[in-house]
Amino acid sequence: MRATAVRRTALAASVASLALLATACGGSSDASGSDGKGGGASGAAAGDGAGRKPAVKTLTAAELKKASLVQGDVKGNKIAQAGPGDQVKAGSVTVDKKECEPFAHAYLGVEQGEPVARTQRTAVSEPKKTDKGTSLEDLAEMPEGDAEDAFAAAFDLTSTLVSLSSYEGQGAPETLAAVRESAAKCGGGFSITMDGDTQKVAGLTEEKVTGGDEAIGWTVTSESEGKQVPFKLVAMRRSGTFATFVSFNLAATGGRAEGFELPTAIVTAQAAKLS
Repeated sequence: MRATAVRRTALAASVASLALLATACGGSSDASGSDGKGGGASGAAAGDGAGRKPAVKTLTAAELKKASLVQGDVKGNKIAQAGPGDQVKAGSVTVDKKECEPFAHAYLGVEQGEPVARTQRTAVSEPKKTDKGTSLEDLAEMPEGDAEDAFAAAFDLTSTLVSLSSYEGQGAPETLAAVRESAAKCGGGFSITMDGDTQKVAGLTEEKVTGGDEAIGWTVTSESEGKQVPFKLVAMRRSGTFATFVSFNLAATGGRAEGFELPTAIVTAQAAKLS
């Protein structure tokens, strides 16, 4: 199942999105910018408060690939290169409010500006072990309450798409600043149309997160068919590299969002590799 289809399924609160967990190990999505020039989305660059812009290091395609997460970097998660189905092209996305576009692109893992190089990885959490069986036979023999808990535990799996983009000059600070500004203007909600399907973002709630030189996080509440589904988004910058982490949890798509938090372990591991 394509990741874009999974996103739609998650927004419709369907456990059929479990298919992503079995197909997350697609082909490589690592790529270089078309002309090797940096340049992020519009927005004020982060500085030191005295008008001076931060010094940045531009990672080459080889350096960015080396700094990207690999299996074993995050305990309890399976890491793989994102496949073609995980990639969303800017041309396939329209947003009903222009000022919300930078945030929408970060939320969908869309390439912004003209990065020198770019990589994408998927991180899928391993199922939590319980003392209850999870086979259909086991579920059938359990009391109703225990069966419900065991079923929820089996689907308490979080998938995170990690996108890294390396920029020259002030591309990375400007891109993060644009996403931050976009979120401030669009907290009341907006709509995204992707490949003909419209998704409504009902609201954004800012969350505390640390990592790299600067980072910011949100809970993104999406709405579809009368149901609200939470997603998590972290935007982070380390020197000249801009990173986004977009997570959804299968149990949360069914209305059980307890314990679904920002992907802090993944953010920490990625920030460390970029340092």
